[in-house]
Amino acid sequence: MRICFVGDSMVNGTGDPAYLGWVGRVLRAERKRRAELTGYNLGVRRDRSDQIRARWRAEVEARLPAECEGRVVFSFGANDAVQDVSPSTTLGHAEAVLAEAKARWPVLMVGVVPMDAEPVRGRCQTLDRALASLCARLDVPFVSVFDGLVASSDWFDEIRAGDGAHPASLGYGRMAEIVLESPAWQRWIRSAA
Repeated sequence: MRICFVGDSMVNGTGDPAYLGWVGRVLRAERKRRAELTGYNLGVRRDRSDQIRARWRAEVEARLPAECEGRVVFSFGANDAVQDVSPSTTLGHAEAVLAEAKARWPVLMVGVVPMDAEPVRGRCQTLDRALASLCARLDVPFVSVFDGLVASSDWFDEIRAGDGAHPASLGYGRMAEIVLESPAWQRWIRSAA
């Protein structure tokens, strides 16, 4: 199985001194069950939904040949919220990306992370809820991490101690736990392609 994780700096794991982020921690945990698992981190710092829409297909196709079991995880939206992109614009890009990817591979989406500053955090929450509704309509599994991270002091303590946007190891560790423990992830990762 090969999984491409497509998104922004949160997918990339920016700020983690261990260079794992949540993606590396999720892959490490899942590799214990599937020794042949290969993961590709396609997170790009500062990417908005329009930039992800422009690049995802070529990057994923290069890593998921037809003879391999391929899957795609998307996670983005925080940069859209920070830059005050309208939710309808973000949702339009997300719908196009998810519909196209779903036609070829099993797809899952991880929701928007909370930012420390208001009103950006409010925009992140609104976008997270809207993406959850979109994924339900498209029948794409969705993992919301927003509420779990809002309740995590590690997430905000590390953001405040760092660059103001990205956590370090504990915050990403908590995000990985939320993803791994979610029923949506568990069903998706164990389903046949």
